[in-house]
Order: sequence, then C-alpha cells, then structure tokens
Amino acid sequence: MTQPPRPTRLAQPTQLPWPPERAEPTPPPEPVQRAQPTPPLPPIEAPAGRERARPPQAPRPVRAPQAPPGGRLSPARPLRIAVVGGGPGGLYAAALLRRLTPGPEVTVWERNAPDDTFGFGVVLSDETLGGIEHADPAVYAALREDFVRWDDIDVVHRGRTLTSGGHGFAALGRRRLLRILHERCRALGVRLNFRTHAPPAAELARSYDLVIAADGVHSATRQDCADVFGTRLTTHRCRYIWLSADFAFDAFRFEVAETEHGVLQLHGYPYAPDASTVIVEAREEVWRRAGLDRLDERESTRRCAELFADALGGRPLRGNRSQWTAFRTVVNERWWHGNTVLLGDAAHTAHFSIGSGTKLAMEDAVALADHLASCLANHPAGHLADHRQDRSSVSEALAAYEAERRPAVESTQRAARASLEWFENLALYVDQPPRRFAFNLLTRSRRVTHDNLRLRDAAFVTAVEREAELPPDTPPMFTPFRLRGLTLRNRVVVSPMDMYSAQDGTPGDFHLVHLGARALGGAGLVMTEMVCVSPEGRITLGCTGLYADVHEGVWRRVVEFAHDASPGTALGVQLGHSGRKGSTRLMWEGMDDPLPRGNWPLAAPSPLPYRRGVSQVPQALDTAGLAAVREQFVAAARRAARAGFDLLELHCAHGYLLSSFLSPLTNHRTDAYGGTLAARLRYPLEVFDAVREVWPADSPMTVRISATDWAEGGTTADDAVAVAAAFAAHGADAVDVSTGQVVPDERPDFGRSYQTPYADRIRNELGVPVIAVGAISSWDDVNSLLLAGRVDLCALGRPHLYDPHWTLHAAAEQGYTGPGAPWPLPYRAGSRKPPTGRADGR
Repeated sequence: MTQPPRPTRLAQPTQLPWPPERAEPTPPPEPVQRAQPTPPLPPIEAPAGRERARPPQAPRPVRAPQAPPGGRLSPARPLRIAVVGGGPGGLYAAALLRRLTPGPEVTVWERNAPDDTFGFGVVLSDETLGGIEHADPAVYAALREDFVRWDDIDVVHRGRTLTSGGHGFAALGRRRLLRILHERCRALGVRLNFRTHAPPAAELARSYDLVIAADGVHSATRQDCADVFGTRLTTHRCRYIWLSADFAFDAFRFEVAETEHGVLQLHGYPYAPDASTVIVEAREEVWRRAGLDRLDERESTRRCAELFADALGGRPLRGNRSQWTAFRTVVNERWWHGNTVLLGDAAHTAHFSIGSGTKLAMEDAVALADHLASCLANHPAGHLADHRQDRSSVSEALAAYEAERRPAVESTQRAARASLEWFENLALYVDQPPRRFAFNLLTRSRRVTHDNLRLRDAAFVTAVEREAELPPDTPPMFTPFRLRGLTLRNRVVVSPMDMYSAQDGTPGDFHLVHLGARALGGAGLVMTEMVCVSPEGRITLGCTGLYADVHEGVWRRVVEFAHDASPGTALGVQLGHSGRKGSTRLMWEGMDDPLPRGNWPLAAPSPLPYRRGVSQVPQALDTAGLAAVREQFVAAARRAARAGFDLLELHCAHGYLLSSFLSPLTNHRTDAYGGTLAARLRYPLEVFDAVREVWPADSPMTVRISATDWAEGGTTADDAVAVAAAFAAHGADAVDVSTGQVVPDERPDFGRSYQTPYADRIRNELGVPVIAVGAISSWDDVNSLLLAGRVDLCALGRPHLYDPHWTLHAAAEQGYTGPGAPWPLPYRAGSRKPPTGRADGR
C-alpha cells in the first residue's frame, strides 16, 4: 500500500529539458456532425501582477507589426488563416496569430466536441511556461491558477522507493488546458468549429493565406502530401494505455511490475489535487503473453489496477476511450509546402516518457506567430496586400519558423528515442542494484546527467555512488578497470584516430609526439590509429603499418616513451585492413576519393565498390587470399607483442575488410563465408582466433564492431548483439561498440552520445565489457554512463585532439587528486586551473 500523500508543494522553477508533457494517444475517427461555431465565453483577464520570474533566455515574445514611418497600417483585406486541429498547439497558434496587428481572420476546425480529449494530464516544464507567459500573459495567468506543482521523482524498484528531488514540475488537466485555450480564442475573435471536419487541405490552401496542420500524429493534411513533406514513420516495440486514478500521486512515479510474462512499467504523475495520469506500458511480446491484447477497455483498466495495486493503494483506475497502442515517431524532412505548414505532432512526435508532445506543439505556436509577425512588420505596407505578396511573406515566415524550431525538435527527438529504447529494454536493468537502477532511469535520455542530478539532489547522487562502492571523492571515471592481466587506472580511452602522417607505413616523430602527448594527458588507455597489416591493406599512403621490421622498431620507441614518461598508461594497437575502402587520398585531400595515380588493387568479400562509379572495384578474396590476409594479421600481431603494446584491438568496423564480411550490404558471397550471420562471422572469427593464439595470453584483446549500418537491410542492433556474443565466446575481453561508415548512403542519427545505446545493450544483455564511443564529449557524460552501468570504458577522439590533457583537466575541474589521474612530475605545477582575469582589471 502507498503511504499517505506528501503535501503538494510549490517547487522553485528550474530550467528542465525533460520529463514529460504527454503526447496523447489518438483515437480512431468517429462519425461527426457539422455544427455552427460555439458562442464566445467571457474573456480571460490577465492579472495586474505576476508571481513568477521570467527564466533566462526565454522564447521571444510575439511581436505585432509596426506601422511604416509616417503612415498607418492599411485597412486592406486581413490575412486569412485556417487551423486544422483543435488540440493545444492548434488553439494556441490560433490565439497568438489572432493577436497580430492587423488581426487576421483565424478559423479552427476540430472534428471532436469541445470537451473531448483522450488523455488526462499535461506536464509543462518551466522553460515552456516562460515562453507562454511572454507570448500571452493572459493564457499563462489562467494556467497558473490550476497548476499542481511538485519537485520529486519516485522510482520504485522491487518494493523499494527511491526519491530524487529538485526537479520542478507543473501540471494541470488536459480538459482544463483546452478550456482555457477555447476561452482565449473566443475572447480574441477566433472562429471555432467543433464536431466539424476541415475542408480538404488543397481547398483550404486555395482559399486561405496560411493553413496550419495541427491535426496530430495521424494528420490527414500531412498524409495527403507525405511525399512532399518527406514523412518517415517509425512504430516502436511497446504497447501502452492511457488511464487515470482519482487521487494525486505525491511525486512523479515510475514503477516496474515483474510478472511471469515479463516486465511492465507504470508512469504516473498528478495533474490535479485529486487526480493522476497513469500510463501502463509493456513490450509487444509481453503484452500479448499477458493476454492484454484480448481485453477491452474495462478489462484492461481492471487488469492494470491489479498489476500496480501497491502503487495505487488498491484504488481503481478509469479510462477515457482508452486503448492499447504503439507509439509512433513522426519525422518530416520538410515542415511546410506552399502556404501549408505542419505544427506539433503532425510535424514531429517525441515519446511520452520525456513527455514533450504538448510542449513542442505550444513552442511551435510561439515561433510560428513570432516569425509571421516579423514578416508582416517588415512588409513595406505593413500588411499583405495582394496574392503574390501574401504567399511571399508567408513562405518567408514558414522558412524562418522551421529553421528556428528544427534543431530544438531534433534534439528532443534524439533524447526521446534514447528514453523510449531504455524502456523497451527495461528488462535488462531490473537486476541492477536499486539506486543504480534509479540513477540509470533518471539519466536515460542523456539530458539529465551525473553533475546535473547532483545539483538537484546531492544526497541522492552520493547514495548512488556509495552503493557502487566508489572511493570517497572519486568520480566514476577515475576508478580502475581490469581486462585480463591489465589494470587500467581509469575509464578513459583515447580513441583510435587516423593521422595520415606515415611514410611507407612507418610512423615518425609526429606519432611519437601525438601519442606521447595523449599518454602524458592522463587517459588510462591510449589507442593507436588503425595500423595496417599489409601495404595493400592501407587506407591511404599516409597510414601506419606493422608489416615490416622497421615498423616494429619505431612503434617500440613510441610505447617505451609512453611507459617511461607516464607510468601506468597503457598503449593499445588497433590492427586492421582497409578492404574496399583502400587506395584513397589523404582525408584533407578528398576523403574516400581514389588516388589520382599509383592505385593498388583492393580486396573484399564481394566485388562491390564503396562508391559506385567512383571507387575502385575490389577483387573478391578466394581461399588463398583469405589465408594470406589472415597470416598478415598474425604477423602484425607478433610484431605488436614484441613492440610492447599492452592491448590489441581487431578492427571489424567502419566498412573495412573484416567489417565488410559482417554486413549483408557488403557481403554477397554464396560460399561458407556468406549468407547467414553465422556464415558472415566465419572469417572475422578465424582471424580473431589466429591472432589470439599468438597474442600474449595475459594481455587483453578487444574487437571493434559497427553495431548498425544506419542503412536499410544492413546490420541491426540484434545482429550486433549476436556478433558481440560470438567474439566474446572466442575470447574477446571487451567489445568496442561503434556504428556505421560501412556504406556511403548511411543515415546516422547523430547526437550526444548517440552510439552508446548499442554498447549499453551489449553490456547488459550479454554481460560483456564494452567500450563506448561516439560524441561523448564531456567528463559529465563519462561519469553518467559509467555510474548508470551502461558502459565500462569511454573512448573519446575529438576532445583529445582539442586538448591532449583532457583527462587531467577533467580531474582538476572536479577537484580530484587521487591515483586515477596522476600528473607527470614536470607538469604537476599546472595541476590547478590558472586564475582568470578580474573584471576590475586588478
């Protein structure tokens, strides 16, 4: 049973990038009747004073156009605007646009009744509320009267409740939000049509100067022009149902039910003093095994109440045309066409676990109104006078609106994708210690981090670190890690980075300085670039090798310098063969472009050029060729061992030779080395086994893989787990999890730490140590990933190019002086950050 609710309290506003407002499930269409616009209700009055300070960098207020110098705004025909969809985004856009001067004619069509809504509560961040307050104080004042505020998140793990504070939420009922917006629209003269289908989009586009498609995730307007908007829809693995409880949770609540069918999760939060939203979610296969796919709304509601009886205190749940549905991510390459623009869920969706549907829609409305106001203000006559001017100014506004909103939306969608995948894979984490599980959940989107969470609730983070048995005052990144007979002093790896600065495969003084500087910089493990096993296995003429005795001697010099100058630093060598991506120019001369002359023949599993019509066609390796290349890897490994390297990594990623055996996009063989994944793995595993046999038994060996090709028909996340399992079974001590670069037409989902979910899954599904790479740029990211138990080591490339002493500086910035980051004696005087200049010049 739950404890009596803690009093709902007013939290201090915080700038919070998450979590949720809730994207409401869209019901199936119902028969509708045409009706006259509803009569206006009394206007909302803005209060004389405000209780809430404006947050820094709040969205710009909507500006009304100014009259031209020496003249007045023309009374010519006003702008005519049609809004399709009467959800929060469409209504708010209508209200803001109606406030422009001169006021446009704004008409809204909503196929449902005014009070029809299919969710319950909406949570808004303080950042969004600040934008609402600036854009229309009257709407903000009305919302403020109904806010329920709290600042705690409760994570329930196997009956134990772990609370993190300092998060600052504000919520209200969705019906109340809609009523406020209805009243505001009526007060401003917006024409509202309920229970009425909008005319076809093409007809509206001919009759109106601007058409706003705010008709939700199943937008008919968008579907009619999906090819123009470049729509991509992704349906995800979980089913969820939107319900309500007739009491208020005293915090944002996450709870897991572990059943014989699998895990289900509850997301709950208050939206009124006596009501809470409750969302129950489960993976599709769990949902079916539990028989939930066969239940109607009433039975589903009853069953969910039974599953989470403790969270609900034995109280029932209720629905509102609630049905199980799968979340769909909507992405559009273009948000506007002609004079029609997409807004809110019609343009983009973000999973409800970070709850940004309503937030994004209302922020879209602010930006759209702002840019349209700017274009009107800049028009020579101060209004839109004829058709050509209409469309030109509207197009200008729509382009500016998309340019402003797209980066913020894409960032939110990346965070939402990380969050929804975390919940899809929830079963991987339930066996974590309770505080680590809670920390992992809170940081799942990668927007809330170790340091950020410490600012909100230092005691909570300290408890997580204590449970993880971190030494006092030791950030997670400065704890040791053991791989076979090698103990790394910290969890930071200098990622392999091609320098293209060798001569005939021989590293020179540049490599001594480059790798020596990074070794002095404090990282636990410093990796070489891909070192090639043959002249024909080079990517460029500037690539290093280990195919000649002279190479071995120079590499020994580099290793000995690092070991002597920075005791405790480990040096790793990455061995690889370029395959079909070889014989190209240096990166800064034209990456992946063939040499203008002197090209050497290429080898690959199949005769497929990397860039059709540009790259050289490789020769498919026959039995003798496969054996020869395998022996080249073995010879290079022997030289690496004699040179004194501490760790060897086999490069099976990024479309090079061994990687191209693994991907179905690059391996079209019909013999024993092609076809099924097991067959495609055969040759890379043969090479791995041969190298492992000659590599010192006490020295670790890792493998780098591309966990996805970012291309249709290529390697998937499921494949990556199978590949990692196979290498682990053959003795790999860790898997270095990268992605992509296998085919040139890839579409990577770039973003902060964007590759880490693949490493996370491999680690927690297989129990295999992993090295994470990919846009990990801050020590806060490193600490967050490690403490959450998602990765074991973090490899950083570009940060170490920017700052060879990145690791030591990370220690100094965190006030850490322990054994995980010792400063070389000659540099010890620089172990404290130099003071900056004073503002008064002293």
